[in-house]
Amino acid sequence: MHEICVAVKYLHDSNIAHRDLKPENLLYTSPHPNAILKLTDFGFSKETFIKDTLQTPCYTPYYVAPEVLGPEKYDKSCDIWSLGVIMYILLCGFPPFYSNQGLAISPGMKTRIRTGQYDFPNPEWKKVSQAAKDLIKGMLNVEPETRLTIEQVMMNPWIRRYTEVPQTPLHTGRMLKEGEEIWPEVQEEMTRSLANMRVDYEVSNRCSVELLRYDHW
Repeated sequence: MHEICVAVKYLHDSNIAHRDLKPENLLYTSPHPNAILKLTDFGFSKETFIKDTLQTPCYTPYYVAPEVLGPEKYDKSCDIWSLGVIMYILLCGFPPFYSNQGLAISPGMKTRIRTGQYDFPNPEWKKVSQAAKDLIKGMLNVEPETRLTIEQVMMNPWIRRYTEVPQTPLHTGRMLKEGEEIWPEVQEEMTRSLANMRVDYEVSNRCSVELLRYDHW
């Protein structure tokens, strides 16, 4: 999480909102243990010099912040929400918000995102510390004004103490089918590829990834 935060802080310090933070956009430079984690895919990124200047709903459903769903304007704090979702997934293997209808995003899922309805179910969260849960709650705050900033996230004792991710198995479609009694509601949803669920409402001809512009971390 710390490496991801370093990349996001670089963007936010440059007044840039990434707007599509998700595991698929985090790539290691090599398979070696000391490889550097890189943030990629800046197709949705946009400069934002004034608070609440973004309005176009660009997002991937699992990771979208409430305000991005519209009609409110929003700012780079939407990235903090996405970081919270990523941390949640890294610790338990499945997302906090999902659709029960096999859709990329459903009305019920939107409602749960807007109201911050999620939990920390057992057994996946039984051994996760309260400090980690509190950090996630701070990032998954439905109010952008009181949501943690990237500086606050990086200064959090949990982030500063733990720099390695535990070996948490991600709940793929196959694994969910094998454990129906644990998490049956999301079997159909999680069989879909997260990479194909990006929702883009911008009419844009940008096809290149601008990673090289930000290749400083």
